[in-house]
Amino acid sequence: MPQKTAVPKADMREALMSEARAAVQAHGYNALSFRELAKAVGIKSASVHYHFPTKGDLGAALAHRYTQEGAAVLEDLLAQSRDARWCMDRYIEIFRAALVNDNRMCLCGIMGAEYDDLPPGVRTEIDAFAQVNIGWLERVLALTKSKRDKTALKEQAVAIYAAIEGAQLIARSRGDIAAYDQAVRAYRATRLIP
Repeated sequence: MPQKTAVPKADMREALMSEARAAVQAHGYNALSFRELAKAVGIKSASVHYHFPTKGDLGAALAHRYTQEGAAVLEDLLAQSRDARWCMDRYIEIFRAALVNDNRMCLCGIMGAEYDDLPPGVRTEIDAFAQVNIGWLERVLALTKSKRDKTALKEQAVAIYAAIEGAQLIARSRGDIAAYDQAVRAYRATRLIP
């Protein structure tokens, strides 16, 4: 992370969260370093501990905020339209946007890949993110007026969530956003995604 000018104390927690989010989305949770965060915002490494006593506390705060922000965006989409295709298009665009932003990953997706190494509090927040996404996808799928039962809708929602996160990961690993678009087209052709 490049050296930045000092941030006012009142904004330090937010500055740390912003730098940590970018770092995790680019390199994962295990690469998150209090020393590098401190350097990026212009404070001493020990000062990071004032705001986040442990790396796990910071990781949980990041994932919690990401989940809350994501849930608000998804709710707003349903408030704007009850058209399943429109909602799904916006959902797909959200994950694509992370790739457009310096080939980054979904924060909870990249941390989820490190699940076994995460502290329990971070795991809880990662699980919450998945549940928010799956629950929202179930609601969108229900808008298609499919005659499938709740179990089938949930299974499809889980499959869509896994497929979109997976497409993002494959595209990122190749450095090729076209791979994401190709996967989405294939999911639509097979009717996994409406």
